[in-house]
Amino acid sequence: MASSTRADYDWPIARQNASKLYESAIRLWQPKPQKTPPEWAAENRVHKSSTGVPGPRDPYKTPYMIAPALAAHSRLHRRIVVVVGAQMGKTETMLDIAGTRLATSPVPILWVAPSEGFIRKRLSPRMDDLLENTSLASLMAPSRMQMKTARIVSGVSLRMAHGGSSGELKSDSIGLALTDEADEMMATLKGLGNPVAAVDARGYTYADFVHVITSTPSEGVAEVERDEESGLDFWSCPEDEEELQAQVQSTIWRLWLSGTRYHWAWPCPHCAEYFIPRFECLKWEKPKGKDGKERPSTPVLAGKTAYLQCPQGCADPILESHKEEMNRRGVYVAPGQRVTSDGIVHGLPPESWTISYWASGLCSPFVSFGQRAAEYVEAVRSGNPGDVQTAKNAGFGELYAPGGGDVPEWKEVQNCAIDSYKMGVVPAGSRVLTMTVDVQKDRLVFTVRAWGAFGTSWLVDAAELMGAPEDEDVWAQLADIITDPKAYSGMPLKLVLVDSGFRPGKPYIVPEHRVYAFARRFPNLVRATKGSSRPMRKPISVSKIDIKINGKEIKKGIDLVFLDPDYLKSWVQQKVRWLHNTPGSWYLPKDITEDYCRQIVAEARTVAPNGKVKWARRSRENHFLDCEAMQGAALVMLNLSKLRDGPPLIRRAAADPPPDVPPPSGTPPASPPRQGARRSSSFWGGRKESFW
Repeated sequence: MASSTRADYDWPIARQNASKLYESAIRLWQPKPQKTPPEWAAENRVHKSSTGVPGPRDPYKTPYMIAPALAAHSRLHRRIVVVVGAQMGKTETMLDIAGTRLATSPVPILWVAPSEGFIRKRLSPRMDDLLENTSLASLMAPSRMQMKTARIVSGVSLRMAHGGSSGELKSDSIGLALTDEADEMMATLKGLGNPVAAVDARGYTYADFVHVITSTPSEGVAEVERDEESGLDFWSCPEDEEELQAQVQSTIWRLWLSGTRYHWAWPCPHCAEYFIPRFECLKWEKPKGKDGKERPSTPVLAGKTAYLQCPQGCADPILESHKEEMNRRGVYVAPGQRVTSDGIVHGLPPESWTISYWASGLCSPFVSFGQRAAEYVEAVRSGNPGDVQTAKNAGFGELYAPGGGDVPEWKEVQNCAIDSYKMGVVPAGSRVLTMTVDVQKDRLVFTVRAWGAFGTSWLVDAAELMGAPEDEDVWAQLADIITDPKAYSGMPLKLVLVDSGFRPGKPYIVPEHRVYAFARRFPNLVRATKGSSRPMRKPISVSKIDIKINGKEIKKGIDLVFLDPDYLKSWVQQKVRWLHNTPGSWYLPKDITEDYCRQIVAEARTVAPNGKVKWARRSRENHFLDCEAMQGAALVMLNLSKLRDGPPLIRRAAADPPPDVPPPSGTPPASPPRQGARRSSSFWGGRKESFW
């Protein structure tokens, strides 16, 4: 048998491709340098001249996206959720993540977009640029193996699919998934349910599988809660699944709540304290007419005058020129953690298999504060709720609570203003004045309402008394107002309700409850109130409670009025939509401020599937809503809906009670009431003057 010679295997094709085969073998066997996505992007990616920021890519221009990119690279969490506004660099970061993985540790990748049009018009051109103009170009398979939505790079597939392509989502196993604009995807897939879960199922065979999900949010109600230890205002998480279903419709927000809930925080350039920027920090000037009434702002004025107000109490405005430095020093912080002024985060990181990040649209280096403000004002002036939602979702990365049903918009509150009177003036037709006070850590917030026939009312005053309520000074200021017979056109107050839900001062420092002591001081005028945490059979109930004054316990010292918050807050928002010039109309002065109007709609009523009602805070400042809810309680307690036309009620102004004086000698004791005698119809008992 003839032996084989080298010539027998000397194929012409092999000779022609020998150099290419050799180079491919070298690339496959040569160890790949392990770079992070920011490092790889800075070395390999260059933005075209047609883009908004041409030139070499600088991932640190959007520093809030660095942590999500590094989390994807570390592969310690199976799911990474990023909630941001528009024009914040999220898609570019996802391209960095995909490119780094293909260049260093190739695995099959699936990129899920919300629609086929999104892939064709927005994603494919950017993907082509990534693959053709970086080091990945040398790792591409021959063109005959490439398809429009499926590329072969480093021997693995990079596929693009949209949420409605159930076949694509069911296909091959993947090691990395990238879902862009999750809230735009269809809610369910035939036979698969949630598309996010369907994508997760494709990664079961990879131990280090990572699913990166980014999106702007959509509809829902997000509450803001302050962490007393850190002083930061975090987005709160509903207590149970039923509340979550009732409050939040946004897919990405629900995913974010299920994770670590990191917030991007900035240092204030003035006080150096860290805060979490959000829409309610954005301020701009509002013009005033010749009559002093605040007019709606214009997009031009908002764009020119926009600034941020530090929620930590700084008076100095935060300008656009401060943004770059604040972003440079920005950090992510989660509930339970705190940040010192040197930018060090203290506290253990939250434990979750989902690591989630949120950054406000105000942090974008590509869009100014003024542009965000102008777009929002323009959307509000259009009167189109869809435009307002887009401005809130895309502009600020925040949930939008629709204005229908249970919660009106602040513009509707502003429409309650009438031109016939100004703040501080008691309108004609007023017969009774009532005051309500909401107690905060650093001030007292109060409203005064005038009441006329059939419960028609006018807001006469809405203001704040600054000062810590554990000190006596601020209560002295309040006492001066309620005892001044000339304070409101010489018309005295009939009833003052003070919320006692917040106890000023620590018990071991301030032994007496300041609210209870104040109510005890003015027994014929002031009542302490407290919102009930449970549904009530009636909107108002009264109980006598024991109190401690000057270290002495007084049995049944005051009447504590328990209120049904759901009933009374619903009453306020119903009054906002009450027809003018009808019995029970609810009026505001012509110079009412936008801040007051926004506070009235700062909470939204939500109902869980089990029927449980919760008022979710849309913003932290809701004090005037609480005051107006207590005004509804005053209406019930004084039966003001039965009031008829007539002159104002004449009554001496309240004053401090005189010291106890024994009755004169010879004065016969009061006889006890006859058995079966009819009691006074007064809410509080005892003889009261009638004004009906």
